[in-house]
Amino acid sequence: MGDRIGPVEGVGVNPVPSDAGAKRKLVSIVVPAYNESECVDELARRLGAMMDSEPTYDFEAIIVENGSFDDTYEKLLAIRDADPRFKIIQLARNFRMDGGLTAGLEHATGDAAVIMTADLQDPPELIPTFLRRWEEGYENVYMIVSERQGTGPLRRFNSEAFYWIAGKMTGGAIPKNASDFRLVDRRVYETVNTMQERNRFVRGLFAWVGFKSIGVEHERPPRFGGESKAHTFKVLDLASKGILAHSYLPLRLITGTGLVISGISLVALVIFAIRFWVDGVPFPGFGSIISLMLLMFGLLFLFLGVISEYVGLIYEEVKQRPNYVVSRRAGL
Repeated sequence: MGDRIGPVEGVGVNPVPSDAGAKRKLVSIVVPAYNESECVDELARRLGAMMDSEPTYDFEAIIVENGSFDDTYEKLLAIRDADPRFKIIQLARNFRMDGGLTAGLEHATGDAAVIMTADLQDPPELIPTFLRRWEEGYENVYMIVSERQGTGPLRRFNSEAFYWIAGKMTGGAIPKNASDFRLVDRRVYETVNTMQERNRFVRGLFAWVGFKSIGVEHERPPRFGGESKAHTFKVLDLASKGILAHSYLPLRLITGTGLVISGISLVALVIFAIRFWVDGVPFPGFGSIISLMLLMFGLLFLFLGVISEYVGLIYEEVKQRPNYVVSRRAGL
C-alpha cells in the first residue's frame, strides 16, 4: 500500500514562504467534469486545502466542463469567483474524458501537470505524495489502484480483463491497474500535446512516451456524489480503442490464425486422401464439412471485424477534426 495523506481542512490563499524572492514552481491541475454538479464544490474545497498545504508551489486548477447538461458550469464560475486559482474551460459538447484531458493539458502552463477526475475517486490528498516523487526526479508519477471501493463485480471484472489484455497486447507498456490520476513533468505533457491523433487514449500515450516513471499504490474510494459515467459499453468501447490504437497484435493474430488453419486443413486433406486410397471410404458425410465451413465463415467475419475497427480508426485520423471545441473560457 502506498503513502496515504488525510484530508486537510480549510481553504484560503497560499501563504508566502520564507524564500518569497525565489520563483516558485507552478503546478497545473487538469480536471474534466461532466455532469458533476454534486461533486465540484467538494472538489474545489479539497483542492484548495491541498494547494494551501503546499506553500512552496503555485497552483492553477483547470476545470474542463465537458458538455454537461446540469448546472456544473454555473457552479464552476462561482468557484472561480471565490478563488482565482481555478480556471474554467467549457467545451461545446461532450468530448469524453480523453478529449477533456487533452483540452486541459493544452491550456496548462505549469512546470508539472496533475490530471484527475472530478468525482473524487482520485483523492486530491494524494497529490503531495506525487510532488515528493517528482522532487526525487520522477517525471511521470501515477496512481496504481490497489483496491476499488463502491464498484460492482462486473466493473471490477472489466477492469481486470482490460489490464490483462492491454498488458499482453502492448508488451506491458500499460502497467496493470495504472489510473489516469498522475503528475507529469512539463517535458512529458508537452510531448503528449504534440501527438495530434484523434483516437486518444491518454493513459496509453503517457505510457508510450516513457520518461522516468513510478507508481504509487492507493485505494480508489467510491465517487463522492452523482452517478458514474463509466457504463459498461462505454468502458468497453474506450478499452477496445485504447488497445487497437497501441497494438498491431490483433492484425498479426489474423495472419497467425490463417497459417494454423491452413496447416490443419492440409493435414486433414492428406489423412482423408490416404483413407480413400487405403479403405476406399469417401468422406463420411456432409455434417462435418458444413460445420467446418461455418467455422471458417465465422472466423472470416471475425477477422473482417478486426480489420474494420482499424479502418475506422484510420478514417477518424484522416478527417483531421479537432479533439475538442471550446465554447467559453474563464480565467484563461
